[in-house]
Amino acid sequence: MGRKVTVATCALNQWALDFEGNLQRILKSIEIAKNRGARYRLGPELEICGYGCWDHYYESDTLLHSFQVLAALVESPVTQDIICDVGMPVMHRNVRYNCRVIFLNRKILLIRPKMALANEGNYRELRWFTPWSRSRHTEEYFLPRMIQDLTKQETVPFGDAVLVTWDTCIGSEICEELWTPHSPHIDMGLDGVEIITNASGSHQVLRKANTRVDLVTMVTSKNGGIYLLANQKGCDGDRLYYDGCAMIAMNGSVFAQGSQFSLDDVEVLTATLDLEDVRSYRAEISSRNLAASRASPYPRVKVDFALSCHEDLLAPISEPIEWKYHSPEEEISLGPACWLWDFLRRSQQAGFLLPLSGGVDSAATACLIYSMCCQVCEAVRSGNEEVLADVRTIVNQISYTPQDPRDLCGRILTTCYMASKNSSQETCTRARELAQQIGSHHISLNIDPAVKAVMGIFSLVTGKSPLFAAHGGSSRENLALQNVQARIRMVLAYLFAQLSLWSRGVHGGLLVLGSANVDESLLGYLTKYDCSSADINPIGGISKTDLRAFVQFCIQRFQLPALQSILLAPATAELEPLADGQVSQTDEEDMGMTYAELSVYGKLRKVAKMGPYSMFCKLLGMWRHICTPRQVADKVKRFFSKYSMNRHKMTTLTPAYHAENYSPEDNRFDLRPFLYNTSWPWQFRCIENQSPCHALELLNLLLLWPLTNNLPTHQPLVATVALSASTRSPFQDSTDESDHAVLQLERAEPQSLDGVD
Repeated sequence: MGRKVTVATCALNQWALDFEGNLQRILKSIEIAKNRGARYRLGPELEICGYGCWDHYYESDTLLHSFQVLAALVESPVTQDIICDVGMPVMHRNVRYNCRVIFLNRKILLIRPKMALANEGNYRELRWFTPWSRSRHTEEYFLPRMIQDLTKQETVPFGDAVLVTWDTCIGSEICEELWTPHSPHIDMGLDGVEIITNASGSHQVLRKANTRVDLVTMVTSKNGGIYLLANQKGCDGDRLYYDGCAMIAMNGSVFAQGSQFSLDDVEVLTATLDLEDVRSYRAEISSRNLAASRASPYPRVKVDFALSCHEDLLAPISEPIEWKYHSPEEEISLGPACWLWDFLRRSQQAGFLLPLSGGVDSAATACLIYSMCCQVCEAVRSGNEEVLADVRTIVNQISYTPQDPRDLCGRILTTCYMASKNSSQETCTRARELAQQIGSHHISLNIDPAVKAVMGIFSLVTGKSPLFAAHGGSSRENLALQNVQARIRMVLAYLFAQLSLWSRGVHGGLLVLGSANVDESLLGYLTKYDCSSADINPIGGISKTDLRAFVQFCIQRFQLPALQSILLAPATAELEPLADGQVSQTDEEDMGMTYAELSVYGKLRKVAKMGPYSMFCKLLGMWRHICTPRQVADKVKRFFSKYSMNRHKMTTLTPAYHAENYSPEDNRFDLRPFLYNTSWPWQFRCIENQSPCHALELLNLLLLWPLTNNLPTHQPLVATVALSASTRSPFQDSTDESDHAVLQLERAEPQSLDGVD
């Protein structure tokens, strides 16, 4: 009697609406699974059309082409003698469902619709699909004629059912159903289902992988059984990166781990497991067995097939493994790099152009391109023919084989340092040294002639010449002069992206890369339509804190010593005149808050869903040892004023790699107004009316008097214990060293609707 089953799950780099490519990748995965002895193959969610079709799900074409691909799969000899579980949209009684279609030997066994739809964050499944709400119930589904002609079936079961083979029972979950409080796997396991599958379209967020692994192992730990998880991988044409991590688990242990980041379009995991291990594991869990004796049965679809072989006594079984996690720095190094590779090869461009300023953000972006080049070279060395073919297409050299990441980087990355009279020699040197170490084709140019020409037009029309604040100008003049520099850099970036390869006699154009981090985007600390307005932004969903840790990681991982001086330098836009050749402007002083504080505000605003009053109440406790209630109130009010004043900038943010759940990205993820009453009168009054802001302030004033006795009595207490704008986080003790930065903050003028401030 057979009891050892070999099962397969996949991670596929599907592309929205690429029906031809998606079909070939599905067929390849089935072929690999069969060659490894698997008799059940699970694929990702909506793999036939690609997960990210969005409003294309409304189109009848998407349904039609999905069934055409299904027909090709059913008809293919590759799919014979293996149960195939594929994902596609299906319309039943004029309602669209996100479904699994399970078939074997030219027969559709079951169409299983998704019962819990993902509808938070980046997900909008309820916009296009309806959840199947009839638990343990099936209906007859009339197959399209193109499928009927192949299967000779008129109708098949549609709904919530499980499959029964000669040797085991199999049930399906789809992505979100694993994450719900009462997942289907609970009732299926109690009803004797031994193998549970989950087809996912789960995107990567920093530090998310452990949650997914914990969920899967907990499923099989509590109830016993085998669990297969498949997932989409790569970029399917949008801001998200799907990170694979296919896995096979049994009885609380992992038996197969897929890669989280890979350039392989098709990855198949298989494991051979003993069904008797499931049965003996469940036998001694009396609480589980008591619940199982009362469980309501699922409709069962009988399948004339076995997952095990009749004689399998000597067949080796898989051994449990320990899951290997990536650090956040490794996730940043690998995820956005894979996302960039998919964008580059699928956009059919010849490379990237990156404005390289000599600061942390653009340096981190350059490191991501270098990491991508390292992964490409490694994939080619490993024999990946698809990657090699893509490289040769990109560089337009049919015989080129990449071996050295620096050589490849020099062919596909152009870096450009755009100097002005406000740029320091230090940033120019840092940019040049980093470009040399990663091997990029580097350009240095001066934008002053263009700035002078634009300002000349203004002066000719108005008869006036604006001045920087350092030269006696107003804040409006100061911002305008900063903005014109930033916007000219954007124009020049696109000009060089289109023509720099042409000028060198090389084929193709370049994708312009932005390098604004998620914290700056949240606050609006950027000029609208400056060089942050690019084709794509690989760091737009990553915090400044994580980026600095990533750059530190790159120093050792990629042997790039130039990054050391970049890390030590203060963050600056270099848009205001130098003072004795030194930078006079720093980002944190301009913003009036630290990057560490911004990360806290961002998480409370989006993840914890807090408005000004709730954030104030939360931070009173979080920062009680380092800030007075008065300071907390002022910080919260300043953040919300700045944030709401610049909310309009979120509508034009460059499409960015999504890596943080507090991203302010305006497309689908953060749906909020962009015209606010920036004074927030009701909300701020609620903050001011709280007694802690008054009673506790007096107590803090007495306790902190030794720190403030050298200040005028009218000086706001915020100057006494506030955080240093350049060196302190909200979790460090404050000292008198912070006074200067905070006094500058208090004197800052209100921000205009446009500008870098």
